[in-house]
Parts: sequence; C-alpha cells; structure tokens
Amino acid sequence: MFNRQAIEEKEIAGLAPYAVRSRLSRGRAHSEKEHEWRTAFQRDKDRILHSTAFRRLTYKTQVFVNYEGDHYRTRLTHTLEVAQIARSIGRNLALNEDLIEAISLAHDLGHGPFGHAGERILAELMKDHGGFDHNVHTLRIVEELEESYNSFRGLNLTYEVREGIKKHRTAFDRPSKDGMFTSLEAEVVNLADEIAYDSHDLDDGLRAELLEEEEIKEAVSIWREIGDYIQKANPGIRPVQRKRFAIRLLVNQLVTNMLEETTERLAKNNIKSLDDVQSAREPLVAFPRGFESKRKELKDFLSCKLYNHYRVARMTNKAERVIRAIFNAYLERSDQLPPDVVKKAGMYGLHRALCDYIAGMTDRFALDEYSRFFEPYERV
Repeated sequence: MFNRQAIEEKEIAGLAPYAVRSRLSRGRAHSEKEHEWRTAFQRDKDRILHSTAFRRLTYKTQVFVNYEGDHYRTRLTHTLEVAQIARSIGRNLALNEDLIEAISLAHDLGHGPFGHAGERILAELMKDHGGFDHNVHTLRIVEELEESYNSFRGLNLTYEVREGIKKHRTAFDRPSKDGMFTSLEAEVVNLADEIAYDSHDLDDGLRAELLEEEEIKEAVSIWREIGDYIQKANPGIRPVQRKRFAIRLLVNQLVTNMLEETTERLAKNNIKSLDDVQSAREPLVAFPRGFESKRKELKDFLSCKLYNHYRVARMTNKAERVIRAIFNAYLERSDQLPPDVVKKAGMYGLHRALCDYIAGMTDRFALDEYSRFFEPYERV
C-alpha cells in the first residue's frame, strides 16, 4: 500500500517540473497533522466532496431549473463534467490531478439557487451591504460557513486550492482580486469550465428543443465543420446519435486546440518551474488566437438563442421574483428565520446572514420556502 510519503515521491518523480507538488504546499490557515496515506490535495478534494454545499449542487440550476426535466445538467453534473475534462487535460500536461480535481469540485459551491439569475438578484439586494458574487461566496463557504470541524470554521483547505478558487475566471466569473494565476492547475480548471458549459449548454438546448441544429450550423462555423465530418463519416446515423456525437467532437476539438496552444506557450515562455509559471506575463493555458473567433461565434449564439430564449427568460424572471420575495419577507420579520440564521445575523449582520442563507438554498428549497410564505394552505 502506498502511504502519503510514497505518493508524494511519485509526484516529484512523475509530474512536470512546473506542476504543483503536494509536499511543497504552502499549507493551511489552521495547522493540522498530515494524513497517513492521503496527500494534502487529496484531503482537500475529499473535504469538498463531503461538504454540505457540494451536496446542494444536486438541485441547483445550470441553465434549466430542476422541475423542467430530469435529463438536463444541474450545477452538480456540470461540476463533475468540469472535473473530468480538467483531469484529462492535466494528465496530458503532467500536472497535479488531485489539485485540479479539488479546484474543479469547489469552483461553483458559491452559486445560489436558479443559477446566474439568482446571483444577479442577490447582488442587487446586497448592493448597499457588501454585494454578492458567487466566486467570492465560494471562498466564504470553504473558509467560514461550512461547519464540519470542531477546531476551526470552514474546510481549512490548502493555500493552493483557495487560490485556485479565488482566481477563477470565465465569461461568467471574475476573480476576487487582480493578479496572474498561481498554478497551471488553476488555469486548466478555468478553461475546462468554459469547455464544459459551452458544449453542454448547447447539448441541453438541443435536448430541450429550444435550439435547432440547422440554425446552429448556419451561425457557428465549428458546428458546421463537425456536421460535415459526421455526414461524410456516418451518413446513416440517427438524429439523436448525431447530436451526441457532435457534442463529443466539439469537446474534443476544444480540448485539442487548447492543449496544442498551451504546449506551444510553455515552450515559447521557457516554463521550467512553478516560479516561471507565477512570473509569466500572459495566461499559459489558452486557446489559439485564431481559434477564438470560432469560440466567440458559439458563445454569441448561446447568448442570443439560448440564454435569452423566452422560456429561459420566464424561468429567470420567476427565479428573481421568488428570491426577492423571500429575502424581503425575512427582512421585514426576522423572527421567521431559523435560530442558527438569527445567530449568524448577530455575527455578520442581518443582510449578510440572509444572503448566506438564501445563497445556500437549492432551487427546490427556495420554491418550497416561497410556498410556505405565500400559499395560504401550505404548511409552514
């Protein structure tokens, strides 16, 4: 059986010179004895996986609210897909897969109910009280709000995982403070997140029949190229199989282009160590500049045709009404809050405690809470 020291030796021998070694972690805010047979990043990954916030991702929206159907992505399945894509990239680049997986599993813990619609309304409700950003809230969860341990608040994750959360940046995310990345592992998670939601939101839009293959083909050149390839290679393929095959090819093409560009940038910038990564003046994990126009076509199409589809707009508006209503109901009569939230109001202030409470809700719980407040025959 490999103990921790043996696993750490395998990392030192087998990972790329610019990868993060768990033995060289900058440690935790609260000192803890090392585990006998798990590395620091393995422990982080397990702590995230067993956290309350992670379990709640099951019933939090990606694009489609849970009650719309059983086969759409949730925030949890999206997170697992990000972790899978990121691990595959990390393995190819000889990076630390445990660190990659820990950052991947944690990256969306701070999302409130109803996805980005929920985030927008919470940010509006909190604009005079410190604001709300799901990326910042993720860090708050792992550093303060999780209550699994007796000797400290939060999960006491390593510096490297917390920095990966802090610097998470995509079209929907902004890092909580400026600065370049501290590891290639963190950069990999960022682009794996973009690959996952671009391709899989497209898949869900097709499944929901909000998008048509022909209109995608007309607007998105990468989809057109994939469709032409499938038609030549598998002319008799059934429509449902063609869609699934096209999504797989889309993910593969995005990952392949990113790996090729990243390999070139590592060589061009003469990256030989973790110090080289941290002093780099540009992101090292990236897509080719010539490929960005194709990605922009896809993103613009999703924004116009899916995220602004009238059915998605209805879900969004409903979500905003629900969150605004329950937030204001609590604010007007705080005696309706559970005792533990009242206690936190004394620690953080009423608005922040309310925001933490609602951000922690699943879609299902928020809708049930709305019914308990406003449906006269609903049991409270």
